[in-house]
Amino acid sequence: MRIAFAGTPRFAATALEALLVAGHQVALVLTQPDRPAGRGLALQPSDVKQVAQQRGLAVHQPASLKPTEASQPLKESGAQLLVVAAYGLILPQAVLNLPPQGCLNIHASLLPRWRGAAPIQRAVLAGDHRTGVCIMRMEAGLDTGPVLLSESLDIGPEETAGALHDRLAPLGARLIVQALAQLHTLVPVPQPDDGITYAAKLRRDEAAVHWQNPAAQLHRQVRAFDPFPGALARVRDEAVKLWSARVEAGAAPAAPGTVLESGPDGVRVACGEGVLRLLELQRPGGRRLPAGAFLQGFALPSGTVFADGP
Repeated sequence: MRIAFAGTPRFAATALEALLVAGHQVALVLTQPDRPAGRGLALQPSDVKQVAQQRGLAVHQPASLKPTEASQPLKESGAQLLVVAAYGLILPQAVLNLPPQGCLNIHASLLPRWRGAAPIQRAVLAGDHRTGVCIMRMEAGLDTGPVLLSESLDIGPEETAGALHDRLAPLGARLIVQALAQLHTLVPVPQPDDGITYAAKLRRDEAAVHWQNPAAQLHRQVRAFDPFPGALARVRDEAVKLWSARVEAGAAPAAPGTVLESGPDGVRVACGEGVLRLLELQRPGGRRLPAGAFLQGFALPSGTVFADGP
């Protein structure tokens, strides 16, 4: 099938590669403009653009699709259908109307739960036990369209958003290939009115750790913000990222944020409820280190007090 594809991050790039392997003709790739990244802030192409360039595909990078001229390349591509995955731009109704066979979206949640920009991180942050991928027909509302295919999987009790992403991306790729193969036989199922939640885009200030919260909540926060942007705490006026942790039940015998014990097995910190054992930490400009290695260069003796971050 002659299709167009719209997406930006690695989740989308995985789907694009699968569609190409399946033999679909990708007439045009839409992706967001190159963004500055790294210490030198050099412009970097998106993961989707990198795949497109490697395969010699036509690429269009509008900052918005609202101006009529921005969607002209899609109109001229001759694509019968548009596949969208984590594109990051709103598709106006005029754009949704262009492909004769419509637009399909690969969404990393079990709709209608976690409509929106950050479904993977929000599922981890909320403590969900299951999530999945839905292939839906797009309409003007935010992830409101009927579902053609879905598949669920369990979220591990220690699983990070990054690890969950790496399981959902190939699932989404497999489902979109299946959906296109069965496009004319699949029955769209309207989303129920019950259970709607919204996965707002992550804000950097959400990464700040507040030690008066329960250890279980902080544990979810650490997992949800791995690999980006990392849960942040402060100690001795220095921002420290927390990358891995474990919950220890029971009352904490000290004020929230107080280090109870530190050593090769981790840094035990009192929380509003329970204790959080920090297993992997990172100083500004440094590397992610296991607790034992971190403590060799940054001692955290008992009685040290972590402040809320950042």
